[in-house]
Amino acid sequence: MSKAQESLKIPVEKKELGQTTKFVRENKKSLSFIGTAIVAMIVIYVAYQKFYIAPREVTASNQMHVAQDFWAKKDWDKAINGDAGYPGFQKIVNDYGNTKSANLAYFYLGIAYLNKGEFRKAIDNLTNYRGGDSMVAAEALGGTADAYVELKDYDKAETYFKKAADKASNKFLSPVYLKKLGLVYEAQNDYKSADDAYKKIKSDYSDSPQARDIDEYIARAEAKL
Repeated sequence: MSKAQESLKIPVEKKELGQTTKFVRENKKSLSFIGTAIVAMIVIYVAYQKFYIAPREVTASNQMHVAQDFWAKKDWDKAINGDAGYPGFQKIVNDYGNTKSANLAYFYLGIAYLNKGEFRKAIDNLTNYRGGDSMVAAEALGGTADAYVELKDYDKAETYFKKAADKASNKFLSPVYLKKLGLVYEAQNDYKSADDAYKKIKSDYSDSPQARDIDEYIARAEAKL
């Protein structure tokens, strides 16, 4: 940089600094109010989490275990509605919204309704689940796809089986959903896509149970291409 350029730069920088200082001076009260408001919002949020959400989280978690036992025993009605002493998952969702327990309850409810054959309710609850656990999230997506299959809405079933396989990204669940995806494609006479789904099991998950007889599915799909 030349001396002439340097001499021009200094006044410009001083001018910009002066403008900033002037802005701060003229808007001191407004800036102070904004800063105070931000601090107040942070304090309110922390207090909300500590004194409202946290106690509700503990209560909801403590009340959920009986519904989970009913669910494990496949007593779907009691899992949903509870018994005389403890609430079911529906009450947990209704009474303890915004808690992790209520979020997990959506998953349990969805699977319960799926097994009861109430597919719309299954979809409503499973799609409300927002958990970070990739396995549970994959099962929620897969359960949603299963419900759409039962409703013969194969386009949506296809979408959710794809999401489930991608979300799981493991040898336990992904081949399960890929195989179901292939069957959905076959139901729509899309044998090329079915063939691709089956071959992905063979190439990516060759040690999975689904891969044992996958050659039969591949042969069936290719025969109709």
